[in-house]
Amino acid sequence: MTNAFGAARRTPALCISMAVLAVVAALTLLPAAVKAETPGGVASTTPELPTPTPTAPPGKAMLVNGRAIPPANAPAAVKQVIAAANKIRTKPYIYGGGHGRWWDAGYDCSGAVSFALHGGSLITSPMPSGPMAGWGEAGKGRWVTVYANGGHAYAVIAGLRWDTAGNTSGTGPRWHKSLSAAASGPFVARHPTGY
Repeated sequence: MTNAFGAARRTPALCISMAVLAVVAALTLLPAAVKAETPGGVASTTPELPTPTPTAPPGKAMLVNGRAIPPANAPAAVKQVIAAANKIRTKPYIYGGGHGRWWDAGYDCSGAVSFALHGGSLITSPMPSGPMAGWGEAGKGRWVTVYANGGHAYAVIAGLRWDTAGNTSGTGPRWHKSLSAAASGPFVARHPTGY
């Protein structure tokens, strides 16, 4: 190797060739390192950067710039539900979105609720709003409550409403401080066992 580097210093063409090889090698390895795994196993070219998960004071999630911050005392599954919802909180509303695959271009009401619940391993496949009215246990949960009927579904997660209805700017899955339904009811309240 010492002879190759010594020769490269004396021969500009060899020096350039070695530099080009180094760049090609780096570019060949870079795409594999940049790809991130998104929900559902679909590769994305826009990786999520690992960041520490901030927490809110115990009791209720906080809403900061459209992102929910889970309470410190929330169970791990609830924090994962919130983290999953945060990943799609700026996606547009697309009828049927989130039902054919987890990672989608946009989400409808039950697709957005399903995506969040799947993040906490509380469901294994997306559900339409009608079946959500019979999912889990009856009544309100301590941390997660899904409100559903045959035409709409939304959730209250750690004290914030996760809904595709009631947005003032744009439509799609968003967090709301108001817990009141923005769509017409009546709704059936359901919750995952233990939450």
